[in-house]
Amino acid sequence: MFSFDLQATDGAARTGVIRTPRGDIRTPAFMPVGTAATVKAMMPESVRATGADILLGNTYHLMLRPGAERIDRLGGLHRFMNWDRPILTDSGGFQVMSLAELRKLTEKGVTFRSHIDGSKHELTPERSMEIQKLLGSDIVMCFDECPALPADEARVAESMRLSMRWAERSREAFGDRPGHALFGIQQGGVTEELRAESAEALTRIGFDGYAIGGLAVGEGQEAMFGVLDYAPAMLPVDKPRYLMGVGKPDDIVGAVKRGVDMMDCVLPSRSGRTGQAFTRRGVVNIKNARHQDDPRPLDEHCTCPACSNYSRAYLHHVFRSQEIISSMLLTWHNLHYFQEIMGGMRAAISEGRFADWEEKFHADRAQGDIELL
Repeated sequence: MFSFDLQATDGAARTGVIRTPRGDIRTPAFMPVGTAATVKAMMPESVRATGADILLGNTYHLMLRPGAERIDRLGGLHRFMNWDRPILTDSGGFQVMSLAELRKLTEKGVTFRSHIDGSKHELTPERSMEIQKLLGSDIVMCFDECPALPADEARVAESMRLSMRWAERSREAFGDRPGHALFGIQQGGVTEELRAESAEALTRIGFDGYAIGGLAVGEGQEAMFGVLDYAPAMLPVDKPRYLMGVGKPDDIVGAVKRGVDMMDCVLPSRSGRTGQAFTRRGVVNIKNARHQDDPRPLDEHCTCPACSNYSRAYLHHVFRSQEIISSMLLTWHNLHYFQEIMGGMRAAISEGRFADWEEKFHADRAQGDIELL
């Protein structure tokens, strides 16, 4: 009921289909982030219209508000947020690291105070599995600990081994849930030997898919790509590989080139709300005065509603006026563009022309924005 069909490769790049009871996920796949049961400024049907096959929900935020038990009583996360396709939920570990106050880490798990109201909570592998089951997510992530980089190798090794022990407990607590998948998370920072140790531990436990965690946390693109040059190949070839929390368009393309199948990031939606639009010719800051008299679209080749129906001048005006439609249109455009990248890569890998596609992608972006009128 949950399976991965690897359909073609081109170098290390892969394309395939993850099959779930709620629908197929075409890979490489970009997952828009619906942190609090919503992709900000978007209706679920609009997110689907961009080409997204799957969304990401956030265990930490949803357990704090409105509460996993409440969502369960209301029919689960899919019904709650009106999204009938697959949902992946993260474990909550990263948000505990980055957002929670007064954290205390032990072998059992993490106790912390909510960043919302200061209330005290405990998150363990068992509780994380319970919350994600209450939410009804299709792809569940193991509970892990992720130290911010840079960190010394001893700290990274200690953290990775704790995460592997938690992965075993997560696997046991997850149990047998036909139609639902559990992904393990490889850790180990930027050290190849630690990554290999982690991959071996996870493969021995056995998961439905494998994530590459602990990247995009401050190490920089060069170091991240350095890890991705070897880390995906350490993971089983017949299972999906998910790079967590990435990223910018060139990060995504570089990750797929190195064998990654899935990724997620808040960047397209967050940037849309702050006036940044991603186009095939690079990033456009719609707040800049150069756009105020420009009747042209953001991207003349884009078919999203923002580009099909509105001018740069209008998008500049509604952003400067702080109108809600600005966030709606720019977020829709960004998500559409990210899905366009994924579709382009899937086709190129299938046809054995990924290198040519990648070369054109970088050449287009190097042009920079269109000239002033």
